Amino acid sequence: MDLPVVLVLCLCCLLLISLWKQSSGKGKLPPGPTPLPILGNILQLDVKDISKSVSNLSKVYGPVFTLYFGMNPLVVLHGYEAVKEALIDLGEEFSGRGSCPVIQRASKGYGVIFSNGKIWKETRRFSLMTLRDFGMGKRSMEDRVQQEACCLVEELRKTDGLPCDPTFILGCAPCNVICSIIFQNRFDYKDQIFLDLMERLNENARILGSPWIQLCSSFPALIDYVPGKHKKFFENYACMKSYVLEKTREHQASLDMNNPRDFIDCFLTKMEQEKHNQELEYTVENLAHTVLDLFAAGTETTSTTLRYGLLLLLKHPEITAGVVRYHCPNVISRMVHKVWHPRIHVPSISEAVHLAASLPLVLNVFFFITFQFIFICSFQGTGILTSLTSVLYDDKEFPNPEVFDPGHFLDESGNFRKSDHFMAFSTGKRICVGEGLARMELFLFLTTILQNFTLKSVVDPKDLDTTPVVNGLLSVPPFYQLCFIPV
Repeated sequence: MDLPVVLVLCLCCLLLISLWKQSSGKGKLPPGPTPLPILGNILQLDVKDISKSVSNLSKVYGPVFTLYFGMNPLVVLHGYEAVKEALIDLGEEFSGRGSCPVIQRASKGYGVIFSNGKIWKETRRFSLMTLRDFGMGKRSMEDRVQQEACCLVEELRKTDGLPCDPTFILGCAPCNVICSIIFQNRFDYKDQIFLDLMERLNENARILGSPWIQLCSSFPALIDYVPGKHKKFFENYACMKSYVLEKTREHQASLDMNNPRDFIDCFLTKMEQEKHNQELEYTVENLAHTVLDLFAAGTETTSTTLRYGLLLLLKHPEITAGVVRYHCPNVISRMVHKVWHPRIHVPSISEAVHLAASLPLVLNVFFFITFQFIFICSFQGTGILTSLTSVLYDDKEFPNPEVFDPGHFLDESGNFRKSDHFMAFSTGKRICVGEGLARMELFLFLTTILQNFTLKSVVDPKDLDTTPVVNGLLSVPPFYQLCFIPV
C-alpha cells in the first residue's frame, strides 16, 4: 500500500476517534466552545497566555465550561465560588492531580506534586510531618532562614551598588534553605554543583512555561516521535535525579536511624521500617522524585515572588519607606532581624504575593460527580483546569486588582485583613506543602534586604513595567535591573 494512502487512512481514523470522543462527552460535560476534530479548541486559545483566554471564554460560557486540548476535555473552573466549591467544599473528590505528560514521563507517577492515590496521600503526609519535625513554622526554622538571609546580604554587598539582575541571587537563598532540610548542608553561592543544579532547575521552569509543552500536553505522541524542548527537560531532570541518588547512597552508608540528619535520612529510616510492606510507597525511586519536587517547589515559586516583590517596591518607593519604617526599626544594628511570627502579616508583602501568582492555573482530576448541578462522568477521570488568577484578581474582593495596593489587605481600621480569596499557594487538599516556610522566607528575606539596602532603579520608577510575563501555565516578573545601595 502506498505511503500517502496509509497516511490518509490514519488521518481518517484520528478524525473518527476525535469526533466519537467529543460526541460521547456531550450531555456529560459542561458546555463550551465547539472543538475542532483532533485540534480541539487549541486555535481559540493564546498558548502564551492561557489564563487570559480562559478569562475571556468565561464571559461567554460562565464559571464552569469545557475546553478540548487536542482530543482531551478539560472542565474549566473560573471565579471564587466555582473554585471554592471544587477545591474546598468537595476537596476529597477534587484532590487528584491531572496529567501533564512531560512531567508524568519524568516522575513516573512518584513524588508529592504529580502523584495520585495512595502514593500521593502517604508521601504528602510523610513530607508534611518531616518538614514540621525539622522546624517548619517554628523558631528553629526561623533561625535557619535568618542565617541564610545574612548570607544573602553579604552576596548582595558584593554587587558594590552597581546595576544587577537579581534573578540568580534571589533564587539561591530559598534554594539553600530547602537544601539544608533535604541534604543537611547549604551550598556556597559559587559552588559549581550548586550552580549546575540551579541552572537546570531554572531552565526546566522556562521549558514548562513554553507553548511547546502545552502542545505536548495536547498531543502526547509528540513526546516519543518529535524532537523538541521536552528532550532537554528530560536531560536536566535525569541529571538532577542522578545527584539526588548519589546523595542517597552517601546517606545510606552513614545512616543512624536514631539520629536523622535531614529529609533523606528520615525517608531512608521509614523505608527500613516499611520494608515488609508489599505496597512499597517508600522506595528509593519515590525518595528521589519527592526530593526533586521539594527542591523545585521550595526554590522556584519563592524566588519568583521575591523578584516580583522587589520590582513592586522599586515601582512604589513611598510604600518601601513605610515597610522599612514599620517592619525594620533597628537602624543601628543592621543584622538584628524583625522576628517572624505566623500572626504577623505584612500587607505590602501579601499584596506582592497576591499579584505575583506564579501558578495562575492548576490541573486537577475528578470522577463521577455532580458539580454546580452538572453531572460529570468519566471512566478515566475528567481533568479540570482551576483558574487561581480569577480568584486572586476578583475585582469585587480586590478593587483595581491589577494595581499594587497594600490596602487590599487592610480593614477600615488599618489592621491586616485576611481574605479567603488569597489562594496564591492554591487551596484544599493540594495546597502547597511548604506554604508556611514560603511565607516565612518572603517576610524575612524582604525585610532583611530593606533593612540593609536602599533599592535604586536604573530607570525612572514611573517607567518600570510591572506587568507579569505569562508563559503558558506559568507567570513570572519581567526582566529588570536594580542597585542595592548599602545603608
